[in-house]
Amino acid sequence: MAKIVIDAGHGGDDPGSSGNGIIEKDLTLDISNYMYNRFKELGIPVATTRTSDITLTPTERTEKILNQFGNSSDVIVISNHINAGGGEGQSVTKLKITFKAK
Repeated sequence: MAKIVIDAGHGGDDPGSSGNGIIEKDLTLDISNYMYNRFKELGIPVATTRTSDITLTPTERTEKILNQFGNSSDVIVISNHINAGGGEGQSVTKLKITFKAK
């Protein structure tokens, strides 16, 4: 079974984008916590990079991801961001999912 690490983008000293009373770091944390709880309910192995408003350097974020389940092909990392740009649709940066038959 695949294992999932959910990365709540930004946090702590890095608020991300903001507008209309919404701060990205808060919204990504709410979304990530919801996803974490739902995956747990479904019995899927899941972990997160942060559960509160903390600052993570890029190195710390990467270490937290790797320390959860390692760097194998059955680990999925979902990094949540709410972009402020003028584009439409979704943005995905290299997503590889491999499932092995039991």
